[in-house]
Amino acid sequence: MRTVLQRVSAARVRVAGETVGEIGPGLVALVGATHDDGPAQVATTVRKIAELRIMAGETSVLDAGGEVLVVSQFTLYADTRKGRRPSWGAAAPGDVAEPLVDAVADGLRERGLTVATGRFGADMAVDVHGDGPVTILVDAPPEPPS
Repeated sequence: MRTVLQRVSAARVRVAGETVGEIGPGLVALVGATHDDGPAQVATTVRKIAELRIMAGETSVLDAGGEVLVVSQFTLYADTRKGRRPSWGAAAPGDVAEPLVDAVADGLRERGLTVATGRFGADMAVDVHGDGPVTILVDAPPEPPS
């Protein structure tokens, strides 16, 4: 699982002109899933989003009382090594990725955070008012085979 976290003063997601998710100060989490992701990667991702000390005063979003906007982002697994057209083979298909991204949002809610989301599979317009700027890449790799 791969996540790009951006610290924001505010953010929202619109689909066809309708706001479907909106937050105040906190983090935007663009979350991508790959084929081998499961509960362990979700748990690591939730922990990192909630506990990374990247808010003002070196606090976490949980400590700061911030909010999180979770947006599914399969393009985080684009392979651009060859040619000019990215390959999406490493991105999990929708039926695998959607429940994983939902589990990240649910896990953050269980931690006591206010969470808004985009709409899976939709053409979304994401408005981000960056704060810092602070942008962090978080990888939760699959478990090695046993």
